[in-house]
Amino acid sequence: MTITAPTSDSDAGRQAFVRANTELAAAPLLPEILLHLATQVTPLWEATEANLAACNLPPPYWAFAWPGGRAVARHLLDNPGLVAGRRVLDFASGSGMAAIAAAKAGAARVAAVEIDDFAVAAIGLNAGANGVTLDVLRDDIVGRPLPGIDVILAGDVCYERPMAERVIAWLRGLARGGTLVILGDPGRAYLPKSGLEALARFAVPTSLDLEDREVRDTTVWRLLGEG
Repeated sequence: MTITAPTSDSDAGRQAFVRANTELAAAPLLPEILLHLATQVTPLWEATEANLAACNLPPPYWAFAWPGGRAVARHLLDNPGLVAGRRVLDFASGSGMAAIAAAKAGAARVAAVEIDDFAVAAIGLNAGANGVTLDVLRDDIVGRPLPGIDVILAGDVCYERPMAERVIAWLRGLARGGTLVILGDPGRAYLPKSGLEALARFAVPTSLDLEDREVRDTTVWRLLGEG
């Protein structure tokens, strides 16, 4: 299987690319949510970095249900009171699965924020597949105040030191201002060592093609304002 470049740089072209190179499927632990995912029967599953670079495509992080986001989504579906009637923002949303879970759990309004145009396209398709409405934004919002947001979701954001340090400092500031910040993390290296309150733990099935083990013990945390 080979990857072909999108036929245009438009939203419609990127959505067509997502449809052509993924499979609409439910990830383990989340049977309630369908996502356009790279699976063993889709071209993106076998795409190499060289493949993608030849087509001028960024890494398709949006095409995988990463364990941190999956744990957050599962926790929200099991505990809808965390977001019901509240305004929610899903940061670095990827496939949009946590945002979709928040909408299904009864959030008053949900924004899914990404910096990747293909992720934005995938989130729009995934929202439609699940019958939910999301505000999908392409923007780098780190460092900004977020007036009007009650809950922030962030799955798997601590895998790289510069990003983790920048994002956690920003999120702690928002938490100090009264925003509920929920992190999902499967033991990434740059998760803070303090200032966290465990809300739930899940054994999340993963693939050895993506992770170093077949199950990641993943914690859903509340990030506190001080750490």
